[in-house]
Parts: sequence; C-alpha cells; structure tokens
Amino acid sequence: MSPDTHRATAAAILPLVGGPDNITSVAHCMTRLRIGLRDRSLVQDEALKALPAVLGVVDDDTYQIVLGPGAVARVTPEFEALVQEGRAGEPRAAEPPRPVTAAGLADRGAELREARKARNATPLKLFLRRVANIFVPLIPALIGCGIIAGLAGVLTNLGWLPTLVPALAAIASGFMSLIAVFVGYNTAKEFGGTAILGGAVAAIIVFPGVAKIDAFGEHLSPGQGGVLGALAAAYLAVRVERLCRRWVPGALDALVTPTLTVLVAGLATLFGLMFLAGEVSAAIGGFATWLLAHGGAFAGLVLGGLFLPLVMLGLHQALIPIHTTLIEQNGYTVLLPILAMAGAGQVGAAIAVYVRLPRNRSIRTTIRSALPAGFLGVGEPLIYGVSLPLGRPFVTACAGGAAGGAFVGLFNQLGVAFGSTAIGPSGWALFPLLHGGSGMGPTLAIYGGGLAVGYLVGFLATYFFGFTRQMLADLDTDPDPEATSATAEPPKQPALT
Repeated sequence: MSPDTHRATAAAILPLVGGPDNITSVAHCMTRLRIGLRDRSLVQDEALKALPAVLGVVDDDTYQIVLGPGAVARVTPEFEALVQEGRAGEPRAAEPPRPVTAAGLADRGAELREARKARNATPLKLFLRRVANIFVPLIPALIGCGIIAGLAGVLTNLGWLPTLVPALAAIASGFMSLIAVFVGYNTAKEFGGTAILGGAVAAIIVFPGVAKIDAFGEHLSPGQGGVLGALAAAYLAVRVERLCRRWVPGALDALVTPTLTVLVAGLATLFGLMFLAGEVSAAIGGFATWLLAHGGAFAGLVLGGLFLPLVMLGLHQALIPIHTTLIEQNGYTVLLPILAMAGAGQVGAAIAVYVRLPRNRSIRTTIRSALPAGFLGVGEPLIYGVSLPLGRPFVTACAGGAAGGAFVGLFNQLGVAFGSTAIGPSGWALFPLLHGGSGMGPTLAIYGGGLAVGYLVGFLATYFFGFTRQMLADLDTDPDPEATSATAEPPKQPALT
C-alpha cells in the first residue's frame, strides 16, 4: 500500500473512535492498533468493523483495532500524526465508512467481548497482560533477527558465501545477547518506574564480569536467568525506586534515589535473582523438552486445542516470556509451531461455515475478507466475526487445532524436534522462521502437514458437527440487502444449541 492509503485508513478510523480529543494514548503490537480512550461510548464499533482495512476490533484494557502484520506499523504513525494535527486545530476529513456486513454476528461478538472483559478483569490476568506488554515491543526485532539467523544457517549448510555468514550471525545474535537490557527497560516503564534504571539493573545480568562472582556456592554465568531474571530485577528496581521517592528528601532525590535503586536491586540480582531465575529458566526448558519427548501427540493435542481460548481471552501474549526463554536456551521455541495449529483449525472451521451457508452472502463476505489474514496466523477477525458468535464452530475449530497439534507433537516424540527462531508470526508466515536438527526438508514437511491436518479436521468437524438444524434454518438465508443499513431491523439471532 502507498503512504496515502495508510493515511486514508488512519483518517477513516479517527472520527469513529471519537476524534482526537478522545484519544489518551496510541501504541501498536504485531497486528493491532491499541488506543487509550477517554469516553468508550463515542466509539462506533460497527462502522469501524466495516472499514476495508479493519480486520476486527477487541475491547480490552485498551481499544484494539486489528489491522494485520505490516499494515499496523504503517498506519499507527499516520494515526498519531492525525491526532496531533486534530488537537492543533487541523483535522483532516475522514473517508465515509462502508455499510456494515454480518451485523448479527458482529453484535453477538461484541456482546461476548464485553462479557469476557468483565469476567477476566482479575488481578492475576491484568498482571499477565502487563507482562505481555513488556515483550510485545520486542517482537519486530525478534522476527528480523530470527529470519537473519535462519538465512545464516541455510548459507552455512549449503557452504555458500562463507565470508558473509559470520556477519549475518553477528547481526542476528547482537539483539539476543542484550535482550535482557530491553526487557528490563520495558519492565520499569510498564510498572511506572524510570525506564533507564530498569535497563541498568537488567544489564548486570549480561555483564561478562559476573563470572567472577559466587552466589549459593557457584560461579555466576553471564546471561544466567535470562529474560525472567531481567524482568524480576527491573520490577524490584521499580519497587525500590518508589520507596526512595517516598522517603528521600527532595533536595537529595536526584542523587540518592537512582543510586540506591541500582545498588539495592543490583545486589539482589547478583546474590539471588540471577540464580533463582536461572533455575526457573532451566526448568522451563527441561519441561518443554520432556513434555514433547514423552507426551508427544497428547501434549500437542492439549496445547493446540486450548490455544484458541487463550487468544479469545487475550492472554496468549503472556506466553511470550516462555517462548523467549526457550529461544535463549535452544535457539528456537518448540511450542510455537504446535500452538500455531490452533489458527489452522480456525481457518478450516471458517471454510466449513462458508460452505454450509451458501445463501448467507453477508457471513460469506466476512469470511472471504478475513481468510487471508487467517492463513497468515491473524485469527481475531475469524474468532470474533464468525466462530465465537456462532458458538459451535468455535469448539470445532479448537478440535482442528488439537488435531494439528497432535500431528506435530507426535513427530517431536519420534525425535524430529523443531521450533521457531522468533515469535510473532504464525500460519504460513512461520515457514521462514522454522529451525530443527533434522534439516529444513523434514521440518517444513512436518509443519506443513500439521497445518493441513488442522485445516482438514477443523473443516470436517465444523461441517458435520458445527451446526444444528435450527442454526442452519436461521442462518442459511439470503438476508435483505437493506438489513445491513444503520436503520434496518437487527437480524434474527441464530440458535446456538
């Protein structure tokens, strides 16, 4: 897309979320534009979902507009610029929204999101989301470095460009060698501390000189504890800083507070957190390896089958620290290819819905627009726009994910272990990031086979078990074209049982 197209998308979104004065914050993750709102009631959900560039919306602690990988990184700066211009008195006209499609399912999806949000605003889940927010900004670098690492591996195996391979390896490894610093910086920022102090404390973990220090009777190793240690160290630094801000006189604050923060949190990191986090990290890596080596197909079935509910709850990003820990230890995470099978089940289910409802042009249009993103691993539009509002197709989509996960898990148990060198992409977009000890051929074949199994089982389970007779009677109709207009009567709610 051209820059004008991205700006037009931003200009179309802005008035539908209440205009510049209703925006308190703007950020983005891998696929979503995340907006802080002053007044949620000013948002026009249905008009937003009708925009061609919008793949879906998620109402959470921030209002999240799903734009897809790549597009969101280009639309966000345009959106921020329009917000600033609007506040300065220079708003730009927005393009008129297109008519809403699949209004009944969209309303049902919105109701389910509201109910889910109310149920899940627990302290634990809110904390997990904050942890996820620490790692989301790191995903672009993880992807870029992961792909470069994969390219270096391919060149090494082929014996090509031997003088270039060390340079590629250095580029790919530089970020991972200092990822603890970035985690510490983001942790302090997320929990309300001074970001650079969090980074400073976390930097202790990767400093080579820690090898001269003994803790619990053992020499420390640079990097011991990894991202989990960095997260804990920076969080401790935030707590120390807050205490200092409360008790240290204002005249001494600029000198005493940062000194005590780095000193106290640094000592605790060296003589406690690094060792403990190192043990936890080793346990995570050992358990993941053991689980797939012994649990195999059953472990893959459970992981693949339960991942869609995690996505629905918005908690899937809490797995990022685990993925990152596995990448630090092994160079790849064995869990991500299995979890990606959930998206395959979702795609298969959506295709079955498309086939089973030949007369419902509205739902079929929604599926056609969301399927390309689904093949690339962006599942929210299909979840909230199709399967979750219908009920049964969401369950059968989980069955497809379970089948694909069992397929991949079985080959892990048979000794063909592989994983992803980065996190973020899924579906077809994960192919360039795959790495395994058995070579690229078997790795790509097994992952592709898992996707095929997920598509097939998701399709068959939904086709045969995803609808009752009453659901088909309610849904398989050609809706009045005027039913999608703003003044039309809402469509009849389909029976879900």
